[in-house]
Amino acid sequence: MLALTPIAPLPNVPDTLRQAIRQLHAALGPAAAALRPAVLEQACVGYLTLHPTGRIERGGLLAVADMDLPNTTERLWVLDLRHAKVLHRSLVAHGEGSGAVRATRFSNEEKSACTSLGFYRTADTYDGIHGYSRRIEGLDKGQNANAYDRYVVLHAADYASPNYIRQHGHLGYSRGCPALPPEQFKAIIASVRVGSLLLISGPRLTSRWLDGRAAGRRFLARGWE
Repeated sequence: MLALTPIAPLPNVPDTLRQAIRQLHAALGPAAAALRPAVLEQACVGYLTLHPTGRIERGGLLAVADMDLPNTTERLWVLDLRHAKVLHRSLVAHGEGSGAVRATRFSNEEKSACTSLGFYRTADTYDGIHGYSRRIEGLDKGQNANAYDRYVVLHAADYASPNYIRQHGHLGYSRGCPALPPEQFKAIIASVRVGSLLLISGPRLTSRWLDGRAAGRRFLARGWE
């Protein structure tokens, strides 16, 4: 298995915020042991930068998927920031265009069948070909802004289950959607109500929302609210 891609600390993040993120990670406990601190930092900085822009209406909740981790591991977390709790942790599939056990290619293009990195706002739910699903809106121009039109959504898939791993040694692949286990998808989709923030992180993630100074100002003023 290839080594995980190193993630440099974000620039301009105040020490007070870095310390708060370290404390949050510790408080999340064993359920977040595999959530890499650098990925949590990305997610928290993006949350703090985006929230005051009005794009994210639901405060205190943050979902993050680390697509650099192998798809045989539970690499999606839904976090309650105010109470430092892991609400959900689950497997999540990536797009077949992005690679095999490890996702290495990412695209915003139609018909790429790739996962797109970046920050997303959760939108409405509907009943589609995969049943109960939630649409997501990409907030990073050039990286994931086509997600809504591509019908990249949160939905259940049999190929995103522990049983599939036992049979095949890895998860199956979506057309770019972060597909969820049938046993968990309803609870996860319900928890990330309209206006919640999702980060899909992976190698070479860039985003205008990874603004350490803006995040520091927001945290000083409002904490995780």
